[in-house]
Parts: sequence; structure tokens; C-alpha cells
Amino acid sequence: MKTVIFIRHGKSSWDLEVSDRDRPLKERGIKDAYLVGEYLYAINKDITAAYASPANRALHTAIIVLKTIGFNLQNFSVSNDLYDFSGESVLQFLKKLENKHDCVLVFGHNHAFTEMVNKLGNTYLDNLPTAGMAILNFDIENWTNITKGKTEKLIFPKELR
Repeated sequence: MKTVIFIRHGKSSWDLEVSDRDRPLKERGIKDAYLVGEYLYAINKDITAAYASPANRALHTAIIVLKTIGFNLQNFSVSNDLYDFSGESVLQFLKKLENKHDCVLVFGHNHAFTEMVNKLGNTYLDNLPTAGMAILNFDIENWTNITKGKTEKLIFPKELR
């Protein structure tokens, strides 16, 4: 059994004239990341690896959530494959994961994450909102075999406020 926890980055700011990769989180994005982290801590998943897009907003969301759940940052890395908006790079990234990891946490972007949740899960989602979380389970032993799984849970920050 393999589990992927998708978390979309928190609400980002458009106030600064910076590149897309450098856009920071808004205050609401920071607060929502803490809320989702607290929820994830409470459900006590045995996450063995975490990965984030190199974009500032995704990386900042990841650090907030990972610190909130007490995750060992030695098991965290950044991957350019997660700076994806279609989902194809995300899917290829998942297929290359080490099989020793049964539960992984990934931080990234839309439309890639909504696409992945709809393609790989069994619950249709119009849009994974900022700081939204989707937990998907797969009855597989090898990540290379990832196909359709089951959507265990969808969590949106507005439900946690």
C-alpha cells in the first residue's frame, strides 16, 4: 500500500513585482498552512519523505507544515519536477519514488494537483484550493505501478477555520 498526500501551496501574494517562482505567501496562506499542518499532525500519518516545488510559495508552505507535524527535515527535498502545472511531471516524479517510502507528502501547484487528484483518485474535484490537501491510497508495492487509487480524504482550509 502506498499513500500520496498532495498539498497545494498556500494563498500567494501578487503585490510584489517578482517572478512566478519568487511569489511569497500572503498572511492567509501562512495561517492556512498552519491549519493544514495541525490537521495532518492530528491524523498521524507515517510520512517517510516529503518533497516540494522550488517555488517560494510552495517551499514556504512545506516548511510551515513540516515543522508543524514535527517532520525530520533530513527527509525533505526540493524537486523541479513539482514546479509543474499540467500534472505530467508530477506523475513521472511519483513513478520514480523509492519503494521504501510508503507514505509521501508533496507540495506543489494547480492545475497539476487538481489533475492528479482527479486522475489518480476516485473522487472528482473541481479545484484543489490553496493550502488544500488530498490524501490518496494505492494498492501497489512499487511506485512505478501507480494508477487509479482511492481518495481517502480531501481537506480544505476553510473547513478548518
